[in-house]
Amino acid sequence: MSSKPKILLLAGTQEARQLAPMLSERIPHAHVTASFAGVVRDLPDLGVETRVGGFGGAEGLVDHLRQTDTSLLIDATHPYAAQMSWNAAKAAMTAGVALLRLNRPAWQPIQGDNWINVEDLQAANLLLPSGSRAFLSVGRKEVSVFFNRSDLWAMARMIEPPPAPLPATWHLELARPGKSAEEEIRLLQRHKITHVVSKNSGGERSYAKIKAARSMGLPVIMVARPRLPEAESAPDVERVLLMAEEILGERQTG
Repeated sequence: MSSKPKILLLAGTQEARQLAPMLSERIPHAHVTASFAGVVRDLPDLGVETRVGGFGGAEGLVDHLRQTDTSLLIDATHPYAAQMSWNAAKAAMTAGVALLRLNRPAWQPIQGDNWINVEDLQAANLLLPSGSRAFLSVGRKEVSVFFNRSDLWAMARMIEPPPAPLPATWHLELARPGKSAEEEIRLLQRHKITHVVSKNSGGERSYAKIKAARSMGLPVIMVARPRLPEAESAPDVERVLLMAEEILGERQTG
């Protein structure tokens, strides 16, 4: 069995892309593999080994961890990728592998925000008024929850096309989130948006739309995060790095 520790990074977020090369730099004696689920457009060169595709549920991930003699599993998936996080927790416990989760803090409303907090997308769908023009920032797989609303118009933004076509009268915006509130304001004004529906993803990458809605006085229907299993977690890349160094340092000297 190789004494070189192996790190499996469940990637897909901007933080994961930052974390991968930093893990190699900070823990040079470790072998890092970044894993992306599904088809990834413009797969970045992270300077580490990469794999694309699922594991076959928690059981498949257990087999992978054991076959590769993984020392540390880092869950840096999206806060709403609940199934993957549950699979990771179960697999890590079963395989006896240390688990860290990068858990970016949720956004908090500030003065000027007009948030309507809901538990899930179904509740958000029910709350949208008839005749509204909604910006649905909810993900390519989940947008179909709103397809029954023939009484409203919607714009949905995503990087990849959705599995099923949007209703014919809606607008599909194939793009990444705007980098500034000004850019997002122009988008919302161009489509005469009256309501924003958003997951509480946290982080800076997609926060510009929240700033834009605040500036325009638009209501934001904010969908709560799903419940995730207990795990050692850190709010940012630097804290994950420190915890990873500690875990692997203990393993090497233990």
